[in-house]
Amino acid sequence: MPKTSEVFDFRKPVAYDGEAKRAFHSHARRRLKQVAAALGLSPDKYDLRSNLAGIAVSGEITLHADYIYVQVSQSFTGCDTSILFRTCDGREDYVGGPNNFASLDLLNRPKELARRIKEVCGV
Repeated sequence: MPKTSEVFDFRKPVAYDGEAKRAFHSHARRRLKQVAAALGLSPDKYDLRSNLAGIAVSGEITLHADYIYVQVSQSFTGCDTSILFRTCDGREDYVGGPNNFASLDLLNRPKELARRIKEVCGV
């Protein structure tokens, strides 16, 4: 787990707060890079995208590799389902396998999130 000073509150609402949204995206990108490393992906083996979207939503940050797709947002269904992950067939597959969900809190524990992704998706 990151040091206490490195723990970010991914649950803090960012809609209608541009500065908070930028921080959310920056920290989520950093954590998804750590997830990618824990999954054994080198930087050339995945894309990392950030879509700020409109003012009323958090937008999403996406890690997309040849076989795995992970997307982070502040979901309207709650923080416990705000990390979506699934298998995929290439970096142009935006539909992929069945959706699976995890809590935003796991972003502060990237190795644990990667382990969960591996277990659930069989990768």
